[in-house]
Amino acid sequence: MAERIELRDGGWLVYEPCLLSTAEADRLFSRLQSGVKWRQERAYGRPMPRLNAWFADPGLAYAYSGIRYHGQGWPEWLLPVKQQVEAVAGSMFNSLLLNRYRDGTDSIGFHADAEPELGADPIIATLSLGAERNFVLKHCRNNERQSYRLLHGSLMVMGGSSQHNWLHSVPKTKTPVGERISLTYRKIL
Repeated sequence: MAERIELRDGGWLVYEPCLLSTAEADRLFSRLQSGVKWRQERAYGRPMPRLNAWFADPGLAYAYSGIRYHGQGWPEWLLPVKQQVEAVAGSMFNSLLLNRYRDGTDSIGFHADAEPELGADPIIATLSLGAERNFVLKHCRNNERQSYRLLHGSLMVMGGSSQHNWLHSVPKTKTPVGERISLTYRKIL
């Protein structure tokens, strides 16, 4: 059952610990590992500490950290998952950024998804598959931190003013950990 969490300064989260059953999550994880063309992007001249892929409605473009993507459409097999995510998030999405964390040394630093093309208060939904990792939020002004353990098949939705007042990350870990894939849904205006 999805839990709504209110954040300081008008942000909110919705956490659904089991959007997908273990069997569904296992199948999708395996399909993403073998059926997606993964790339190691470079941001500002350095390789990113994770692999990426991107799907979006045809004609859409998205840029962050000096990387630019162009929408070529969606694989049919990803559309039912997209619909499940949209139902819980209460929002329609037209793009999907995938991050593949090969082990604990792969990460994403503190950032906000606040690009102008995402709108004033974007809703960002992330489906987690594979190894459990910490998802850490940090308030922009007072450095308050909150941490959530994202489970295999879980969904975390960020909304309200969360992208303006909070940064989020999946930090590196020295604890041995397996591979994780996140599917992050956005609506580009």
